[in-house]
Amino acid sequence: MPADVGPQVAALEHMTVAELRARYAEVFGETTRAGHRTWLIKRIAWRLQALAEGDLSERAHRRAAELANDADLRLAPPKNNPAMPVEHPALPKSDQRLPPPGSMLVRPYKGRTLQVRVLTQGFEFEGTRYPSLSAVAKAVTGSHCNGFLFFRLRQKGEQP
Repeated sequence: MPADVGPQVAALEHMTVAELRARYAEVFGETTRAGHRTWLIKRIAWRLQALAEGDLSERAHRRAAELANDADLRLAPPKNNPAMPVEHPALPKSDQRLPPPGSMLVRPYKGRTLQVRVLTQGFEFEGTRYPSLSAVAKAVTGSHCNGFLFFRLRQKGEQP
């Protein structure tokens, strides 16, 4: 790596994601919506090094173009073919341990009475929707725990 690129790459480690996006736009000439800090650092470092040391050789560019022409690249998803039926994903089956949607789960916890409404897709607790009972339990306790155990929902015949 050339001497002038090293400090630039080292400075990337101390930048925020917003600063990295701005730096990306400078070196690539286009903006990015990426927010993954490590990925941004690697891409910018690669580009800085490529600009300093030179890009791929002309022979490598030709070979890459040949490979791209030979590849069956799809740029857009296929159109719906009426001859081929479209399969719809099966709706998730409701868990037998849960009461029907609209029901309330009530549980005393540390001097509070928790009330959770069962929805068709998820749960509502204190005006916030959660995807699972475990997410509700985590919001209440601050640590991960099994939602079915926390709200004491068991299958028939299970011992407490």
